[in-house]
Amino acid sequence: MSQKQSALGPKPHESAHKHVAGAADYLDDINEPAGTLHAYIGLSTIAAGTIEGVDFTDVLAHPDVLGVLTATDIPGENDVSPTALHDDPIFADKEVQFLGQPVFAVIATHRDAARRAAKKAKISYQEKPALIDIRAAEKAGGKFVTPSLTLKNGDVKAAMEKAPMRLKGEMEIGGQDHFYLEGHIAMAIPGEDDTVKVISSTQHPSEVQHMVAHALGTHQHAVNVEVRRMGGGFGGKETQGALFACVAAIAAKKYKRAVKIRPDRDDDMVMTGKRHDFLATYEVGFDESGKIHALDADFAARCGFSADLSGPVTDRALFHADNCYFFENVELRSRPLKTNTVSNTAFRGFGGPQGMIGGERVIEEIAYQLGKDPLEVRRANFYGPNTGNTTPYHQIVDDNIITKVVDELEESADYQARRQKVLDFNKSHKNLKRGIALTPVKFGISFTATWYNQAGALVHIYKDGSILLNHGGTEMGQGLYSKVAQVLADELQVDPARVKVSATRTDKVPNTSATAASSGTDLNGMAAADAARQLKARLVRFAADKFQIEEADVKFGYEHLDCAGKQVPFEELIAAAYMERVHLSAAGFYKTPEIHWNRETGRGTPFYYYAYGAAVSEVVIDTLTGEYFVDRVDLLHDVGNSINEGIDMGQVEGGFIQGMGWLTTEELWFSDKGELKTHAPSTYKIPLASDRPRTFNTKLVTWSKNEKRTIKRSKAVGEPPFMLAISVLEALSMAVASVADYKTCPRLDAPATPERILMAVERLKGQR
Repeated sequence: MSQKQSALGPKPHESAHKHVAGAADYLDDINEPAGTLHAYIGLSTIAAGTIEGVDFTDVLAHPDVLGVLTATDIPGENDVSPTALHDDPIFADKEVQFLGQPVFAVIATHRDAARRAAKKAKISYQEKPALIDIRAAEKAGGKFVTPSLTLKNGDVKAAMEKAPMRLKGEMEIGGQDHFYLEGHIAMAIPGEDDTVKVISSTQHPSEVQHMVAHALGTHQHAVNVEVRRMGGGFGGKETQGALFACVAAIAAKKYKRAVKIRPDRDDDMVMTGKRHDFLATYEVGFDESGKIHALDADFAARCGFSADLSGPVTDRALFHADNCYFFENVELRSRPLKTNTVSNTAFRGFGGPQGMIGGERVIEEIAYQLGKDPLEVRRANFYGPNTGNTTPYHQIVDDNIITKVVDELEESADYQARRQKVLDFNKSHKNLKRGIALTPVKFGISFTATWYNQAGALVHIYKDGSILLNHGGTEMGQGLYSKVAQVLADELQVDPARVKVSATRTDKVPNTSATAASSGTDLNGMAAADAARQLKARLVRFAADKFQIEEADVKFGYEHLDCAGKQVPFEELIAAAYMERVHLSAAGFYKTPEIHWNRETGRGTPFYYYAYGAAVSEVVIDTLTGEYFVDRVDLLHDVGNSINEGIDMGQVEGGFIQGMGWLTTEELWFSDKGELKTHAPSTYKIPLASDRPRTFNTKLVTWSKNEKRTIKRSKAVGEPPFMLAISVLEALSMAVASVADYKTCPRLDAPATPERILMAVERLKGQR
């Protein structure tokens, strides 16, 4: 009998040993071709105005400088916008729209010369008033970078008027820098005619290919983009890498030599987009049980000078403002505001975290108004299994497991007893105060731009039995290559050691979607499985013909084929198939079914399914200084039938810590002139090892299997855990609220830095 063996499970990351040993090759580790030149970008020093003149005399006189690129040197289109608006120039030509905007690039024989020379340009400007933040943009008339979206259901006005209780509020939600360990970098190698090879640290190779082709004035078939791995991305390399790839490619074709570009960390942070900061304003009508009758809310975002991905980001904020809650009467509006700051972009969660935390603030407000545990208000508003399950965008939540997830975590984390201990502690301690919160997460999985929900894979089986896999996803440390290789090995019933994943290349798998929206494994895993099934079908036909048996009598077993009782080792089978001229290569493809979205009507089914989770966080604050620490965190997260539990656990824990950083320590400060002051590790605080919870308990839901036909019935894990960190902010809020006997919602803005906590404590003390 044929015996199968699963290739799935908690196997090590395919590059883990190289990461630990420092042997993993990132782009900057690749040997440079002889004669490689280096580019460095010169940035504007004002936030708004026109360029009156540029003097490059000192730049060109600098040792080892070959020349300067400006907008006039671009043979094709001066644009790297991912939209049809063409509003994001490679180099500012006449108009400057943010402080740090690229104006030119210096080309030199080595990087240091290019970097130093770039500082010597003399640019004269006619400066104009700049709009730096959301409130200033609103006051100036609120110009949008892209059309806004409205989601509505029911009759908000009538329900609000009838609601027994009402309240209004607002919340400032800060942005976040991606702070990938490997900054932006690209190298371009010119080929014959109009061809060029670009090695880029990007999450979206096909978009880089598209942008480079447009900048060079050629077609995409002339541009080959390659990505082996990135040292982190988090969305910051979805669109932002195109600028650097284009500069390198333009210079490479002009000078007919390889060109490499890598900005310093400071310049990288200044010139690349970040998580959008939001201002959420809301009015909610509710009753004495905490049940919400009506919600009316605006989500205004600082988008920067161009659209970039602000349209879908602000859309997705609205998609997640409901989180796990049914709003029978609701109207949500986005306000994607144009400002004279760097154009903000994708970041883990893609607007979802900002929308979700706004919705959770509404829950928190109601709880303090009623004197209830916020968990009680959450339960009163959870989506139902059969009724009360329509979202503001009219998708039916038909896979709802949040009540069971919350029940399990509430019991395993001993939430109720611990909450009582927190209340008792706060009664007996004057300066130290504790807080605890249990918050849920429901996160939609799929690109809301429906056409991105597709993927391809190319699988070769060589005559020695080794297997090479290429797919359209990119590896940024999250373990995508590992998971898709495991999927392929499981489909072919071979040892995963047989499978090598090659660098992502646009000349192997065309028209790739970005590795984003938590969809990497869902899409590329399915494409690889499709290729495997094609190969299996050919091998079964070959074996049936060779051994003169029925195809039904041929079964794949682990590392062999069972042919009516005769076991043929995999390597022997492949060698024989090659000799008989069986095609041992297949291109797989997958597109997500059942999804559609009509933005004009605000209706559709934009998500194939939802991922769920819940977190309990307990904190301690010092009311004299505002300092705090996270004492204990318990996470329970739903990944369906996990493909690799070890990698999934890493994503859950890492996502939570990154989310905690967004909500507590990471703060973007722009001066009145639009200068980013938090532009380096010295001024921008990501979480340290010492910031991790003192006790950190993480579990995956063991009973969940995705009801949808996803790869191996798994669920996406990249983005959803990020929002589990909302529990930390709410726990801090409870600790602050204790100084006024929990009678007032502290309305902590994010990030809840020690300064903000101290100010909130003093404010509540004054009210008391």
